[in-house]
Amino acid sequence: MATESTSLALPVLPLDDEVVLPGMVVPLDLSDSEVRAAVEAAQAAAASAPGKPRVLLVPRLDGTYAGTGVLGTVEQVGRLADGDPGALIRGRSRVRIGAGTTGPGAALWVEGTRIEETVPEPLPGQVGELVTEYKALATAWLRKRGAWQVVDRVQAIDDVAALADNSGYSPFLTTEQKVALLETADPVARLKLATQQLRDHLAEQDVAESIAKDVQDGVDKQQREFLLRRQLEAVRKELRELNGEDGKDSAEESDDYRARVEAADLPEKVREAALKEVDKLERSSDQSPEGSWIRTWLDTVLEMPWNERTDDSAASYDIRGARAVLDAEHAGLEDVKERITEYLAVRKRRAERGLGVVGGRRGGAVLALVGPPGVGKTSLGESVAHAMGRKFVRVALGGVRDEAEIRGHRRTYVGALPGRIVRAVKEAGSMNPVVLLDEIDKVGSDFRGDPSAALLEVLDPAQNHTFRDHYLEVELDLSDVVFLATANVLEAIPEALADRMEIVRLDGYTEDEKVVIARDHLLPRQLERAGLAADEVDLDDGALRKLAGEYTREAGVRTLERSIARLLRKVAAQHELGERELPFTVTESDLRGLIGRPHHVPESAQDPAERRTAVPGVATGLAVTGAGGDVLYVEASLADPETGAAGLTLTGQLGDVMKESAQIALSFLRSHGAELELPVADLKERGAHIHFPAGAVPKDGPSAGVTMTTALASLLSGRLVRTDVAMTGEVSLTGRVLPIGGVKQKLLAAHRAGITTVIIPKRNEPDLDDVPAEVLDGLDVHAVTDVRQVLELALAPATNGAAPEVPVAA
Repeated sequence: MATESTSLALPVLPLDDEVVLPGMVVPLDLSDSEVRAAVEAAQAAAASAPGKPRVLLVPRLDGTYAGTGVLGTVEQVGRLADGDPGALIRGRSRVRIGAGTTGPGAALWVEGTRIEETVPEPLPGQVGELVTEYKALATAWLRKRGAWQVVDRVQAIDDVAALADNSGYSPFLTTEQKVALLETADPVARLKLATQQLRDHLAEQDVAESIAKDVQDGVDKQQREFLLRRQLEAVRKELRELNGEDGKDSAEESDDYRARVEAADLPEKVREAALKEVDKLERSSDQSPEGSWIRTWLDTVLEMPWNERTDDSAASYDIRGARAVLDAEHAGLEDVKERITEYLAVRKRRAERGLGVVGGRRGGAVLALVGPPGVGKTSLGESVAHAMGRKFVRVALGGVRDEAEIRGHRRTYVGALPGRIVRAVKEAGSMNPVVLLDEIDKVGSDFRGDPSAALLEVLDPAQNHTFRDHYLEVELDLSDVVFLATANVLEAIPEALADRMEIVRLDGYTEDEKVVIARDHLLPRQLERAGLAADEVDLDDGALRKLAGEYTREAGVRTLERSIARLLRKVAAQHELGERELPFTVTESDLRGLIGRPHHVPESAQDPAERRTAVPGVATGLAVTGAGGDVLYVEASLADPETGAAGLTLTGQLGDVMKESAQIALSFLRSHGAELELPVADLKERGAHIHFPAGAVPKDGPSAGVTMTTALASLLSGRLVRTDVAMTGEVSLTGRVLPIGGVKQKLLAAHRAGITTVIIPKRNEPDLDDVPAEVLDGLDVHAVTDVRQVLELALAPATNGAAPEVPVAA
């Protein structure tokens, strides 16, 4: 704590931008008139009084005196180190400055009150901790400066006031901070302030040292890299001279970019953008990372085939020859072949009339091939390119989730690359390739963007002549590119994207087409892979037909090709073991001994008692899956009236739409049972159970409505559903049969399964035009409008007029 004592009259020694605290010893230059006047006045006053001359050291900031000064004694007057007159003054104690007064000499005299500072003994715990902390901080700072002797002196100070005033020697404190210490009379508060000031300075010093170290490390690295690069260039130069090579160094190579850009056949806007980048490259230093980014960009731009196009005039003018190529490489797929033929015909007509470029757009095309796996969508793209005489590039989009994969990355990112579309054109080496966008329905989206949204511009014929990649940032004309997209499920493609493409459906192959494909394409390829010659092993058409019909059941031919490969491997192994002589022709009767029994025997070929429809309540339906069309069986039963509650139970992992169709079928039979001569009382008193086998496979859609109605009607009437009949169609509460989708795929599936009679909605008759003629020839297709017609066609006549025996579910 601090108290005030007797007043003093002292000459003022002003200190400009400097502060002296008690306990400090400082030399002052007497050449300053104010300093000399104060010292002389003190000496004159001391002549008539005992003790050393005393002065009042007062800080003066911007002409303003502080309210507190320090009583100082003149210890010695003499010469300073530089030879000028000076005085050595020691600060003694704080003085509160009062009013002015008179005294000897020319100095300013003031009255002041000495401030006495006392600290209780022993030191309280918090004050002791504060003393310890200050000494630790001061020691740390002094050690960094190598002032070991001062460390010992600071550690020897035990007085709180003296320890706090010792910070007046600190060179990092500002004059304002020292004045704050001077005007703080309480020793403990002053020590807290000095400790905080020292702590803040050490924190700033640590940050400054860290920054200085990082800067120095960076400078050292750059200097070392510069030195190593110079040495590397010198070594390369010596090697070139030693080998007699006339090469260029990196500087000369970078200077060569301008000549390359000016010599390249670039569009005008692309040339301007490239020359701007060359200007930036010439201004950048070798150590700048921007230089490598610019070089990579320039290399990409110069490698692009801006004005190069494949000469496809031969294919454009020989339409028959192009169609022959498509027919030779793919069996079936008439829709796609016709569309490509139409494109070539239109291109020929435009070329003849000088309409190659209309409105800045060329004659490209965007087709989407939608169909189940294995029908040849991907391989068809290469055949189209072959038929058109163009380059072919495949872009796999399955699993792509980043929008930058399509549009490219911004050049500011490390490792930035152009998008897949630009890379495809660059890889093709021409501006009019055939680009296959494979598995476009498997494109995903996440926080990095939606690639399908980026494809909107690529696949829009009205926009893609000015496509801008984020990496290139110059316009790229894609209007002459033929885009072929492939997909398994059309519904998985966003509507806006599907609207920009011409949809061509590939619903699968007929059995005759599979036999042709296997004989002309699959068998020769698998013979080569098995190491067999064409004259060593052969498969007759009967064996191929049975492989396609009973060993496989698919829309495409992938499983058929695997079966042929397995068959040939077995023959090759038997020959190497000495069990079979070559040449060998595989017939239908040899298949079971080579690859086992067939897995897909048609219902019509089974024993009547073993067929699924051998009991009432089972009907055959048709469905469309991701793998094409398929046959679907529906089973119905009634619960025991004593144990089963009334209502409807549905099993088989059905969707909401299919569940609603089952409710509609049950409601129709309940309301029209008397008209159909069915015992509807059973439906009201006993619970009905409808089951769709293959319960692990999700099922949904309205097209099984007539099948469920037929199964329930068969159950109630006791009449069997004909084994050779399959049906599809939505049913309404009034018994109307409404149209559905996927007619072609369903009829192909029925034909593969050995079905001979198919019932479809009347309003789906136009879809029969898309079904191959050989399939229609093998099917008896009935188009109906009412479910009563379905029951007349599907249910077998009742036998002997006996009452029906209704299956009961336990």
